[in-house]
Amino acid sequence: MTTVRIRGMQCQHCTGAVQKALEALGATGVEMDLAKGEARFAGTLDPEAVRRAIAALGYEVVLLRATSLGQGG
Repeated sequence: MTTVRIRGMQCQHCTGAVQKALEALGATGVEMDLAKGEARFAGTLDPEAVRRAIAALGYEVVLLRATSLGQGG
């Protein structure tokens, strides 16, 4: 799984827009957490493509972390 911490999301519309953008890049199993300001997803995506897609929506990626199954994920 990959976790992305995103600054600027304030409502369900925000999380929906980010989820659609991640899915358009090929992410699967996208889970959004508005309270934490995070998105989690499966799939291997180019980190810069993720940053660009989220920035195009007006939000900022403040953390992008991939966790393999062997690391507790």
